Amino acid sequence: YQCKQFFFVGCCRGNEMKQDHKIWAVLNGVRNFGVHTEIIELSCMDKDTTNSMVSDVLCLSPRLTRPLSDILFHKTKGNPLFFCQIMSSWSKDGLLKLSLHRHRWEWEEERIQSTELPENVAMFFTGTIRNLPNEVQSALCILSCFG
Repeated sequence: YQCKQFFFVGCCRGNEMKQDHKIWAVLNGVRNFGVHTEIIELSCMDKDTTNSMVSDVLCLSPRLTRPLSDILFHKTKGNPLFFCQIMSSWSKDGLLKLSLHRHRWEWEEERIQSTELPENVAMFFTGTIRNLPNEVQSALCILSCFG
């Protein structure tokens, strides 16, 4: 039995991926085993794309999501990874919630506007990891040694 499927997601800044970066050696090794690889580059989203994404995620018209998406765009500068994490964080923190009474998503615009965020995605993830239980942090630390 040969497994020919491999799913890997990586995130980095394009200018950090020189040809001698270790990830290229890993990808070439995987390709040598006959595994098809696909590299997808994501660029930052503009305001309209951000609003379209928020509208799709919340199943609301773009007209209704514009105020939230404007805040989101300002805070994330259109970074798609940051976008997903911030939306999830706001939901966990109760700033973005589903109203059973109104049958739609609602948000606390003023509180969202005033939330302080780290300057970059890496700092945001660091804060997220620090909020995990100690056992989970330890497991992540050990697992990171395996690549």
